[in-house]
Amino acid sequence: MKTNLLALAFGAALFALPAAHAADHQSGFFLNGHVGQSSIDKGAYDDDDTAFGANLGYRWALAPNVLVGVEGGYASLGEVSPRAGNAVGGKAEVDGWTAGLNGHFNLTGNWYVSARAGLFRADVRGGYLDGDVPVHVDDHANDWYAGAGFGYDFSNGFSVGVNYDAYRAGTSGLELDPRVFSVSGEVRF
Repeated sequence: MKTNLLALAFGAALFALPAAHAADHQSGFFLNGHVGQSSIDKGAYDDDDTAFGANLGYRWALAPNVLVGVEGGYASLGEVSPRAGNAVGGKAEVDGWTAGLNGHFNLTGNWYVSARAGLFRADVRGGYLDGDVPVHVDDHANDWYAGAGFGYDFSNGFSVGVNYDAYRAGTSGLELDPRVFSVSGEVRF
């Protein structure tokens, strides 16, 4: 009960903050982080795990409600177990570095949608069956990532959002392709 009241009070306080956010978004640097759940359902693997990551970038204001920019970061997409009864030789794991483009588009003074896409330098570890022979993979791949989100700008310098991101991560016969639902926070300066 106390936890519910605390959460309700915190949520009310956040929405009671003055909308110091005007429609004059400015160009500048940003730093964001996200945490959520990754899901891999491909080949020998069907499991979920915790994912997290961070990005640093710069956006240019093209219009009062349109910012477009570049970003680079790191994403850890979790460690998943093989399907029951599958003899691929253990868990699979994906993480790597990102470099891409992003956009922040305000629908109203405070509510926004976002989009991002770019290159994903993945470190892929896991296994697959080649006929009846288990093959272990520990390799790098140059693939892609893309995502979309929506959220709330509490000011010109801070926002919170929810996101869906897809990552292509395959190499040496092993395709994993994690999908991630996450919550993010962003600071702009």
